Amino acid sequence: MKNKKYYPWLLVALLWVIALLNYLDRQMIATMRPSMQIDIKELEQAANFGRLMAVFLWVYGLLSVFSGIVADRVNRKWLIIGSLFIWSAVTFAMGYAKTFDQLYWLRALMGFSEAFYIPAGLAMIADFHSDRTRSLAIGIHLTGVYMGQAFGGFGSTISKIYSWQHTFILFGMIGVVYAIFLIFILKDKQRQRGDAETQKNLIQLSPFGFFHGLARLLTIWPFWIIVLYFTIPSLPGWAIKNWAPTLIAGKLHMDMAKAGPLTTMSISVASLIGVVLGGFISDRWVRKNIRGRIFTGATGLFLTIPALLIMGNATSMFSIMAAAICFGLGFGIFDSNNMPIICQFVDIDQRATAYGFLNTVGICSGALITDYLGRSTDAGNLAGEFSKLALVVAVVLVVQLVFLRPLIKDSN
Repeated sequence: MKNKKYYPWLLVALLWVIALLNYLDRQMIATMRPSMQIDIKELEQAANFGRLMAVFLWVYGLLSVFSGIVADRVNRKWLIIGSLFIWSAVTFAMGYAKTFDQLYWLRALMGFSEAFYIPAGLAMIADFHSDRTRSLAIGIHLTGVYMGQAFGGFGSTISKIYSWQHTFILFGMIGVVYAIFLIFILKDKQRQRGDAETQKNLIQLSPFGFFHGLARLLTIWPFWIIVLYFTIPSLPGWAIKNWAPTLIAGKLHMDMAKAGPLTTMSISVASLIGVVLGGFISDRWVRKNIRGRIFTGATGLFLTIPALLIMGNATSMFSIMAAAICFGLGFGIFDSNNMPIICQFVDIDQRATAYGFLNTVGICSGALITDYLGRSTDAGNLAGEFSKLALVVAVVLVVQLVFLRPLIKDSN
């Protein structure tokens, strides 16, 4: 099947569902805090909730570089299926958690298991798609991420109708069943470069041999610009994902069961449009200008700046929704071009390693901002922190445009 002409797009469809579950399972807890704190009193404090969200990010981030290296060395099919099965089982188990400590360690285990999906999934799509369709394929795949965020906003609604326990159990079961289904249909592509070295290193897993590819990657100075370009936008990105519902509920004096879906749906739908639009534009712009992907990503990043300023200072439903849509659209355009930009600077057998390293730096930064914003919420300063993030994004946008200059369209 993997040799059929339609398989590259079938692969996008199969991984789309995984991407949806990946973000839905991790994100729905962000809006279920009011229901959960009835049974788990520690969650009444925003700082404790921030710790719960941050532990996922710390584990996920620190493991991402390791998962990227592994994804460049093993069969990605089994890595993806194993990751999906484990995090779905963890989601199922969260429905039976009775204490804050149990939730805390389950969130940490979820971070461990989910870390192995994104580098492997994006690298697999990049392998099956050429530079003519790569950004669009990745953009379509990422719509699953934003749909997962959007549906995650309904976690509070479902938990209010049934219970937060049944919500976790239901979506955990869905993921386990889908992982079993993928065993029979998901296929990997044999990589043309690095295969001999891959097999050798699998037998001789010395610390130097295992991290040799990463060490080689870190000698490429433009990669450090990509790291900066990827990392800084992750700060407002995670702030929006984890704290925008709280911000809007507080500003508009709205119940979280309404604020959660309203926030996540508006941002996620706009992001969904953004990743497809950004992928479509990028694949065409790069044919005319080698920096087309850079310019496309920069355009998206620029849109997040006024969005953050407005969201931090808005007091009406209209202004908040306008900011949310602007942020989602811009971040989607930016997000769809990260792996394609990597492909302009990094060898084919290092793509997952590169994206894993970016995830490590970006998500650990996200963990810091998530924890920090938890304390800011308790202090009543959440809105002001959103505005400050706009300046940080503006600085990195200038750096990216000045210094990031690819020499080729694709590393194939």
